[in-house]
Amino acid sequence: MSKSIQIIKEDSKYLMQSFKRWYPLVIDHAKGSIIYDVDGKEYIDMNSGIGVMALGHGNEKIINAIKEQMSNFFHYSLTDFYYELAVDVAKKLTSFLPFSSKVFYTNSGTESVEAAMKIARWYTKRQYIIGFINSFHGRTLGSLGLTSSKTVQRRGFSPLLPSTLLLPYPDSRNPLLKDDPVNRLMEYIEDWIFEKVVDPNEVAAIFFEPIQGEGGVIIPPEDFVKELRRVTYKHGILLVVDEVQTGIGRTGKMFGFENFDIMPDIICLAKALGGGLPLGAVVGRSEIMTLPLGSHANTFGGNPLALAASKVVLEEVPKLLDRVNYLGKEIIDELNNSKSPYVYDVRGKGLMIGVELRKNGKAFVDGLERVLMCSFNRGVLPIGAGESVVRLLPPLVIEEELANKGTRVIREEIDKLR
Repeated sequence: MSKSIQIIKEDSKYLMQSFKRWYPLVIDHAKGSIIYDVDGKEYIDMNSGIGVMALGHGNEKIINAIKEQMSNFFHYSLTDFYYELAVDVAKKLTSFLPFSSKVFYTNSGTESVEAAMKIARWYTKRQYIIGFINSFHGRTLGSLGLTSSKTVQRRGFSPLLPSTLLLPYPDSRNPLLKDDPVNRLMEYIEDWIFEKVVDPNEVAAIFFEPIQGEGGVIIPPEDFVKELRRVTYKHGILLVVDEVQTGIGRTGKMFGFENFDIMPDIICLAKALGGGLPLGAVVGRSEIMTLPLGSHANTFGGNPLALAASKVVLEEVPKLLDRVNYLGKEIIDELNNSKSPYVYDVRGKGLMIGVELRKNGKAFVDGLERVLMCSFNRGVLPIGAGESVVRLLPPLVIEEELANKGTRVIREEIDKLR
């Protein structure tokens, strides 16, 4: 019995199996963009730990920053005391925005969303929150009210957060929005939701993913994003962008919303922000970030080790953006070379890329599973999204040769589908 199989069996015995793995990878160590399993096999990392390891594995600058901080102190709760590093990272994070803003630190994406909900309700004195179908904002009970990329995420956990509404995402594949998704959806919001369901003066915020990640790497029309921002301004509704996956350079911009030439009111961050350590953040306009003393806090948000790593991430990622766009175009071009009749669409921005597979007009779920497993067997680690989308989220620092080799393997496995 291989060591991997032994560990997988023990994992099943001792861990609650509330999550499904993509393939039987048991990691031993990693360096750069290469993963090594416990049986000594090597793999090209094409998912960066689900979009977290933007600077790759074992980055020396991050390791040294963490070591230096460890020699000072590991933890001293930021929500009860002070330390300079928290201010330094907040200064750097807010420097990327053209408006005065403040930061609240969390430990994860779902915590950032939960905090943003409270901030929005408190500031507006309104109760309704609006999200979009097929989005993913987390699995805690507040954020779960906005999450709807798969029914299994919600099934059995109702009642969820009241006063939460979900709208169709501007996806041209939706038959209800076919041919004219922007105008149809805006008419639906203005003429039906705001006329028949909820007065817009009762809506605190609209939560929006600039690109739906878990939902299938769905990119909205730029016109829709601008119209959505216009409508939120019109009615005094806050626009909250969930940048947990799209933020920190992933789309070739520091934040995903920059691809659409709009400015949000609140930004939710996590994943790549901590360089591999648990760190999230809510960044909002200064006048909005006004929760009263004692109303919201946590023990570990802004942990000094995570902040030390984040400081490096925020210094290094802006230098990589041109490279991210260049490599992303190369990957998309290679995937577009596929001769498979099952490739419905290749789409993405920067190094957030998806290949949608369809068979007989329907999601090719079995095809996705085969591509992932066969790529894994050949030493490449993509993941899935949506119903049948091959998703690529490689480290932003991945070597061009490795990126091309990994993409070629994935494309070849797609071409083998029957």
